Amino acid sequence: MDLAEARALFAYNAWANRRVFTALRALPPEQYFRDLKSSHGGIHGTLCHIVWAEQLWLHRWLGKPNPAVAQGKDLATLAAAEQRWEQVEGERAAFLGVLSEPRLDGTVAVKPSTGGEYVHTFRQMFRHAVDHSSYHRGQIVTLLRQLGVKPPSTGLIVFYREQATGR
Repeated sequence: MDLAEARALFAYNAWANRRVFTALRALPPEQYFRDLKSSHGGIHGTLCHIVWAEQLWLHRWLGKPNPAVAQGKDLATLAAAEQRWEQVEGERAAFLGVLSEPRLDGTVAVKPSTGGEYVHTFRQMFRHAVDHSSYHRGQIVTLLRQLGVKPPSTGLIVFYREQATGR
């Protein structure tokens, strides 16, 4: 992975997240907040987990403390989750904008809440962060289908196709 690919993956991630936020704005609150007995309860919990994890990884890259409230439990509404994500996205874009190619091989020591300490390169962490968000967006897509709602298409190939056609 070079710097151009890292930036492209995060552009995809932002595009996909925005599609999810747009789709979720159309849901009635009862469906959005329903406990579907799935990942992080349901749609709201899963979305807040995505936002929290993206903020957590960004804070690690910037050398900041972990987010104050784990799993985004402080995000009570879709609007609050979207506002937090937009802040994270802005900070991440600024970080990526000044990142240098050699820094991709730099490392960060990560201490997960489950214990241990791991050292990862930025290349590894970037791939993981995008993969993690994609995984949980896929869960939201499934939850929307279970509610009878047509989900947004958030696949990487769809992003590439839209980029190629200028949509």
